[in-house]
Order: sequence, then structure tokens, then C-alpha cells
Amino acid sequence: MKNLLLKSLTLLSFFFYFEKNCKAQDIHFSQFFETPLLRNPALAGIFSGDLRIQAVYRNQWNSVTVPYQTTSLNAEYKLPVAHGGDFLTIGGEILYDKAGTVALTATSVLPVLNYHKSLSAERNMYLSAGFSAGVVQRKIDRSKITTNSQYGGDGYDPALPDGETFSNNNYSYFDGSAGLSFNTQIGENPDNNIYIGAAYQHFNKSAKVSFYNTSDAKLIPKVVFSAGLKMSVSDYSYLTFYTDYSKQGASSETIGGMLYSLKLDDPAETHYTISGGAFIRWKDAVIPVVKFDVRPLTFALSYDVNISSLKTASQSRGGFELSLSYVTFFDRNNSTRDAERCPRF
Repeated sequence: MKNLLLKSLTLLSFFFYFEKNCKAQDIHFSQFFETPLLRNPALAGIFSGDLRIQAVYRNQWNSVTVPYQTTSLNAEYKLPVAHGGDFLTIGGEILYDKAGTVALTATSVLPVLNYHKSLSAERNMYLSAGFSAGVVQRKIDRSKITTNSQYGGDGYDPALPDGETFSNNNYSYFDGSAGLSFNTQIGENPDNNIYIGAAYQHFNKSAKVSFYNTSDAKLIPKVVFSAGLKMSVSDYSYLTFYTDYSKQGASSETIGGMLYSLKLDDPAETHYTISGGAFIRWKDAVIPVVKFDVRPLTFALSYDVNISSLKTASQSRGGFELSLSYVTFFDRNNSTRDAERCPRF
């Protein structure tokens, strides 16, 4: 019981320190390649299909404390613009994060718009400009807070006030991001693709992000650089590389890795694919990943093997993620299935 109270107090002190100084990083996923809109709104629509729906669930630090649970849901709908080879993607993402003993939750609803400008009349080559904006709400369950103000001569007394001065258990603010990406086919094989992108997130720097409503607790902008490369090895196999670098205030994160994919049926019209590989979040975790395609569905499972300074307390157990994707074409006259050129990866 004593150890549980010590852990709760330690986590609570971290929470209030970050709230007052506003230096905490954003949520992140190990399967970042399954959350394109979280990385950069200009990555929306860069897939082979008319519609993509993706969901990712992350459960972290179960071996240390009450697990941190994060869920992402995003959808993208791509359609041609006139007859010039340009495309428009509309969509949005919903993010939900619940952290620790005090149930600190954040919910984001962010619509996305991305325009893909064709740069070639002969091959897939696109410059995309994306924009995302919406509302974020944060709240806390104050009944679960335990502070040193509630400890007297006889030990813990829940009837004592917690000593904190904030009056509202929730607050909301406007958030927005913008980005660019370049996506092109490599060589003559339309399945070989590369993309690079850059995004500027949280441009609403005036937003107050504190339960204390202090004027110095402002939203910290973040820059994200992303890249992906897909290359065929044979008719039945291919390699996919992904990497991201992000910086937010004094914090930064670098993650990258690769997947090897093997087609299990007709390579010209594949419905079944199995993939495996690993990623590294620099100075934090090694992340093995397995992925199964049963078109139009894709399932992926990953696990963080913690290698940071917390590995002793966590026993190297970081967290697992499970993702599900649905990608399809529509039976319509202007489906991207029949397009000679189209943003894809």
C-alpha cells in the first residue's frame, strides 16, 4: 500500500509540474505509420484506394502504474478534381488519451483537408498541402487526486482539502496544424513510391493549456518531418521504410524502421499479405511489429521493449499497440482505381 501511494504521489507531482510549465510532449504511437493525420495533414489521401479508415489502440506502462491508454481513429476520402490529375482528400481524426491514476483525459476532434497537385502528366508525382483544425478538451477526475496536504498526524485523511487552487475540472481550446508533402513514383514500377513531408502543429500558440488558467501556460508548437519508401524486392515481396522526427520545445523524438512484406496469393491482385519488421524510438524503445493484410482489412500488432532509463522500473515492458485499417475503392465513374495518375503509397 505504501509503494502504491508513493507511485501515485510521484505521478501526481509530475502531472502538476508539466501542467504548470507546459513542457510535456504530445501523445505518440509506435505504429505511427497507421496514424498519418496525426503526423501531417498533408499525408491524408496518400494510399491506394478511395476510402481509408484506421484505428489504433495503445496501452502503456501497465507494469509501472495505472496504464496510459490512447486511441486514434481517422478517416480519409479521396476524389478527383476536374480532369487535370489533381485530387482532394477530406477527412478527420479523433484522438482520446487517458493517463494515470488521476484519469487525466484529452479528447481531440480535428477535421482535415488536403489538396494534391499533380506535377507530371506521365507518372504519379504530387505536391500536397494539408490543413487540420478543431477542438481539444482536457479533463481530470479530481476525486482520484491524493496530495501531501491530505496527510496529517494520523496519516492519510480523504476529508482534508487537496490544497490545489484550480476550480474547473476541464477546459477546451482550439488547435490547428498545416503541412506539405511530396509523393512520387520511383522508376517504371507504380508500386515503388516515396514520400517526404513537413508539418507545423499547434499554430495556436495563444491557447491556454492549464487547469490553473495561468497566462504563461501556452500551447507549444511542434514541427514534424516524415518520410516513407516502398520498394519491390520481387513479384511476391517488398520492403517499406518509415521514419519521423519531431521537436516540441525542448523535447524531440526520432523513430524509424522497416517492414518486409510477403504476398501469399496472386501478386497481380493480392488479397493476402504478411509483414514483419522492427522500429526504434531513439533512446526509448525497440518495437517489433507484425502485420496481416486480408483485403480490404489490415491488422497490425506491436510491442515496445523499453530501453530508456525507466527500464529497471518497467522491467523493459513499455506497452502494446493494436491497429486495424480498412481501405477500399468505390464503384463509381471517377474511382481512383481507374485513374492513370493518383497519390499513393
